[in-house]
Amino acid sequence: MRSFAPRTTATMEPIMFIHSAMFWLRPDLTPAERALFDAEVRQLARLPYLEQGHVGTPAATPQRPPLTDHSFDYATSLHFRTMADHDHYQNACPLHAHFVATCKGYWTRVVVHDIAPLD
Repeated sequence: MRSFAPRTTATMEPIMFIHSAMFWLRPDLTPAERALFDAEVRQLARLPYLEQGHVGTPAATPQRPPLTDHSFDYATSLHFRTMADHDHYQNACPLHAHFVATCKGYWTRVVVHDIAPLD
């Protein structure tokens, strides 16, 4: 029988934790501001302690209302090895702090989905 509990280590921490964020940018951003956001958000996917990191824009898939949402401008999918790595990212990572300080005025909305894989 398959277990639906997250995979764990001996310390009971998840082996991987996925932090996904979608960003809706202000429509009045200048090309330079948009380029700065693009450069800064790409840096988040390059953190050395990530299992994987991805940054993208809405895919050119067909609209399937109400299932698909192509209304966001950028999205990140950051795969952390442990919850402790995620907590470091949120509370002590200088690159993440720099991104927020530099770009927080550029978005009108952010939606975060934090995911604990089942296996």
